[in-house]
Amino acid sequence: MNFNIKQIPSEETHSVRHPILRAGHPIESCVFDGDNLETTFHIGIFSESKLLGVCSFFKNNSSSFSEKKQYQLRGMAIVESHQKQGLGQLLIKHGENILKTKHAKLVWCNARETATPFYTKNGYKITGDPYNIKTVGIHYLMYKPL
Repeated sequence: MNFNIKQIPSEETHSVRHPILRAGHPIESCVFDGDNLETTFHIGIFSESKLLGVCSFFKNNSSSFSEKKQYQLRGMAIVESHQKQGLGQLLIKHGENILKTKHAKLVWCNARETATPFYTKNGYKITGDPYNIKTVGIHYLMYKPL
């Protein structure tokens, strides 16, 4: 199967974010602060014209890290029928390559507990203790130097 990865508008991410990350919540919960900033970009992975996965990168410095140019990876989601097939890894690698062109030094995320093995496999490390995000569950702060 051939896949195409390209930048997409933030609104296009909602059709994948909603059932995977915000099931049972209003569609408006898929709109994240900073989604429409000029420094934020969103990428989607497609098979033909069908959107199968999304990932967003938000220029955001966490006080947990000393690097000056940081981006937060957010809204990572693959449609259920295509999970565990390597699409998430393709998306993250593509996004990290874009970040390198922007001279970013670090990417970090608030990873759901269930997603930590995926991020670890892709070179991310956990820092600090687990924490709960209300209505979403246990998360870990994870990061990767670029």
